[in-house]
Amino acid sequence: SSSTNTMLLTSVLLLLMAGCVHSQGVLTQSEGSVTVAPGGSYKLTCACSGFSLGGTYMSWIRQAPGKGLEWIMYYVTESSKNSIQAVQGRFTASKDSSNFYLHMSQLKPEDTAVYYCARDSQWWNSYRQLYKN
Repeated sequence: SSSTNTMLLTSVLLLLMAGCVHSQGVLTQSEGSVTVAPGGSYKLTCACSGFSLGGTYMSWIRQAPGKGLEWIMYYVTESSKNSIQAVQGRFTASKDSSNFYLHMSQLKPEDTAVYYCARDSQWWNSYRQLYKN
Protein backbone atom coordinates (compact mmCIF):
# COMPACT_ATOMS: atom_id res chain seq x y z
CA SER A 1 0.00 0.00 0.00
CA SER A 2 1.04 3.63 -0.31
CA SER A 3 1.22 4.02 3.46
CA THR A 4 3.61 1.05 3.63
CA ASN A 5 5.76 2.62 0.92
CA THR A 6 5.78 5.90 2.83
CA MET A 7 6.95 4.10 5.96
CA LEU A 8 9.69 2.32 4.04
CA LEU A 9 10.87 5.59 2.56
CA THR A 10 10.95 7.38 5.88
CA SER A 11 14.49 8.53 6.51
CA VAL A 12 16.36 8.06 9.71
CA LEU A 13 17.88 11.34 10.75
CA LEU A 14 21.02 11.00 12.80
CA LEU A 15 21.88 14.25 14.47
CA LEU A 16 25.50 14.21 15.40
CA MET A 17 26.38 17.05 17.66
CA ALA A 18 29.81 18.15 18.75
CA GLY A 19 29.03 17.17 22.31
CA CYS A 20 30.96 15.08 24.76
CA VAL A 21 31.25 14.11 28.39
CA HIS A 22 34.80 13.81 29.65
CA SER A 23 37.04 14.32 32.65
CA GLN A 24 40.07 15.49 30.69
CA GLY A 25 41.29 15.50 27.13
CA VAL A 26 39.22 16.43 24.09
CA LEU A 27 36.54 14.46 22.24
CA THR A 28 35.40 15.82 18.88
CA GLN A 29 32.45 14.81 16.72
CA SER A 30 32.15 16.74 13.50
CA GLU A 31 29.74 14.93 11.20
CA GLY A 32 26.83 17.34 11.71
CA SER A 33 23.45 16.02 10.51
CA VAL A 34 23.24 12.85 8.46
CA THR A 35 20.19 11.22 6.90
CA VAL A 36 20.22 7.45 6.44
CA ALA A 37 17.43 5.33 4.94
CA PRO A 38 15.84 2.65 7.17
CA GLY A 39 17.84 -0.54 6.97
CA GLY A 40 20.95 1.42 6.10
CA SER A 41 24.30 1.61 7.82
CA TYR A 42 26.52 4.41 9.09
CA LYS A 43 29.70 4.82 11.12
CA LEU A 44 30.13 7.61 13.65
CA THR A 45 33.63 8.75 14.52
CA CYS A 46 34.71 10.41 17.74
CA ALA A 47 38.24 11.83 17.51
CA CYS A 48 40.06 11.74 20.83
CA SER A 49 43.12 13.71 21.86
CA GLY A 50 44.95 14.47 25.07
CA PHE A 51 44.65 10.97 26.49
CA SER A 52 45.34 7.37 25.52
CA LEU A 53 42.43 5.26 24.33
CA GLY A 54 44.15 2.03 25.31
CA GLY A 55 42.34 0.53 28.29
CA THR A 56 39.99 3.52 28.51
CA TYR A 57 36.28 2.98 29.06
CA MET A 58 34.43 4.76 26.27
CA SER A 59 30.69 5.09 25.88
CA TRP A 60 28.08 6.04 23.32
CA ILE A 61 24.99 7.84 24.56
CA ARG A 62 22.02 9.09 22.58
CA GLN A 63 19.09 11.42 23.11
CA ALA A 64 15.96 10.90 21.02
CA PRO A 65 13.79 13.95 20.28
CA GLY A 66 11.85 14.93 23.40
CA LYS A 67 13.46 12.22 25.53
CA GLY A 68 16.23 11.96 28.07
CA LEU A 69 19.76 10.69 27.70
CA GLU A 70 20.06 6.97 26.99
CA TRP A 71 23.32 5.15 27.49
CA ILE A 72 23.58 2.58 24.69
CA MET A 73 27.05 1.11 24.85
CA TYR A 74 30.40 1.05 26.57
CA TYR A 75 33.57 -0.37 25.12
CA VAL A 76 37.04 -1.08 26.46
CA THR A 77 38.15 -4.03 24.32
CA GLU A 78 36.40 -6.71 22.29
CA SER A 79 36.30 -8.83 25.44
CA SER A 80 35.06 -5.99 27.66
CA LYS A 81 31.97 -4.29 26.26
CA ASN A 82 28.23 -4.07 26.78
CA SER A 83 25.18 -2.54 25.11
CA ILE A 84 21.46 -2.18 25.63
CA GLN A 85 19.15 -4.76 24.10
CA ALA A 86 17.65 -2.30 21.61
CA VAL A 87 20.91 -2.05 19.67
CA GLN A 88 22.42 -5.51 20.18
CA GLY A 89 23.20 -7.21 16.90
CA ARG A 90 22.91 -3.89 15.05
CA PHE A 91 25.37 -1.50 16.69
CA THR A 92 28.98 -2.27 17.54
CA ALA A 93 31.83 -0.13 18.80
CA SER A 94 35.54 -0.14 18.11
CA LYS A 95 38.52 2.11 18.66
CA ASP A 96 42.03 2.65 17.45
CA SER A 97 44.83 4.78 18.86
CA SER A 98 42.97 8.07 18.43
CA ASN A 99 39.36 7.39 17.40
CA PHE A 100 36.29 5.78 18.91
CA TYR A 101 33.71 4.45 16.45
CA LEU A 102 30.06 3.46 16.46
CA HIS A 103 29.17 1.11 13.62
CA MET A 104 25.42 1.18 13.05
CA SER A 105 23.51 -1.18 10.76
CA GLN A 106 19.88 -2.11 10.12
CA LEU A 107 18.95 1.41 11.20
CA LYS A 108 15.38 2.05 12.31
CA PRO A 109 13.36 5.26 12.60
CA GLU A 110 13.56 4.90 16.39
CA ASP A 111 17.35 5.27 16.15
CA THR A 112 16.80 8.94 15.33
CA ALA A 113 18.71 10.80 18.03
CA VAL A 114 21.60 13.03 18.95
CA TYR A 115 24.55 10.72 19.52
CA TYR A 116 27.32 11.54 21.99
CA CYS A 117 30.63 9.88 22.66
CA ALA A 118 31.97 9.98 26.20
CA ARG A 119 35.10 9.11 28.02
CA ASP A 120 34.13 7.39 31.24
CA SER A 121 34.56 9.37 34.39
CA GLN A 122 33.50 8.76 37.97
CA TRP A 123 30.32 10.73 37.23
CA TRP A 124 29.50 8.62 34.18
CA ASN A 125 30.20 5.35 36.02
CA SER A 126 27.66 6.42 38.63
CA TYR A 127 25.10 7.40 35.99
CA ARG A 128 25.49 4.09 34.15
CA GLN A 129 25.12 2.14 37.38
CA LEU A 130 21.88 3.96 38.10
CA TYR A 131 20.68 3.32 34.56
CA LYS A 132 21.42 -0.42 34.82
CA ASN A 133 19.49 -0.64 38.09
